[in-house]
Amino acid sequence: MGIKYMWDTNTAIYYLQQQFPPGAEKFMDDLLKDEQPVISAITEIELLCWKTATDKDLDVLRNFISDSLVIELEQPIKLKTADIRKARKIKLPDAIIAATALVYDLTLLSRNTTDFSSINGLKIVNPWEK
Repeated sequence: MGIKYMWDTNTAIYYLQQQFPPGAEKFMDDLLKDEQPVISAITEIELLCWKTATDKDLDVLRNFISDSLVIELEQPIKLKTADIRKARKIKLPDAIIAATALVYDLTLLSRNTTDFSSINGLKIVNPWEK
């Protein structure tokens, strides 16, 4: 099975801290049986900036990043990010994450559906609603 999902930063943090409701946790566990986690370079940076992380959190985090496919900030993503930012008011990190998902035709896993909902063509799933 090919990769279909990309994790937003909030999804990764909630998963790593085991703070999902049972339905969402099962959904995420099932995904991980079939595919490697995919994150954007921005999500990697945001995770590494996690201020309240304990030493245990940081160990789990480093393992998660190591096990993930990290999509770097390539030219097509930069151009798509610019298009998104020209069309609507959105924070730059969110625009980069959305652009990455669009360029790679991935469904974004995020609780932050409000900020992403106005981006044309972006597929988004909120694991908390599973």
